[in-house]
Amino acid sequence: MSITPRQVAQVRASFARVEALGEPVASLFYAQLFELDPQLRALFRGDMREQGRRLLQMLAGAVALLDRPEQLLPVLRLLGARHQGYGVQERHYASVGAALIRTLEQGLGPGFTPELRAAWLAVYDLVSRTMREAAQPLAA
Repeated sequence: MSITPRQVAQVRASFARVEALGEPVASLFYAQLFELDPQLRALFRGDMREQGRRLLQMLAGAVALLDRPEQLLPVLRLLGARHQGYGVQERHYASVGAALIRTLEQGLGPGFTPELRAAWLAVYDLVSRTMREAAQPLAA
């Protein structure tokens, strides 16, 4: 699935609104995530406020580079390999994606249209696919 220029613009505009909400949106994301998959809570050992700040920074960086895959994809590959070291498994990506969409629905309200949902799903597909591929062991 590729991301169109229109989708890039939609994601950027909506993320600016979400990012302005700051810490509450990050807290909402993690509440959604742990509700969907309570076992994931064990992977988070540090300060959740700091974790939320890092989440928003990572999303901001990814959103900023959506139209520059030559810069975005290497960063996502490193992130995928690093997350594997934290104990993240392939199946966890579905929970993260669902929590992200739920958070966006709640944070953006009626502004989270079906078209915007499709744009975010395309972005998450790219991000999660790239990270999962990087976490796979190299074939012998």
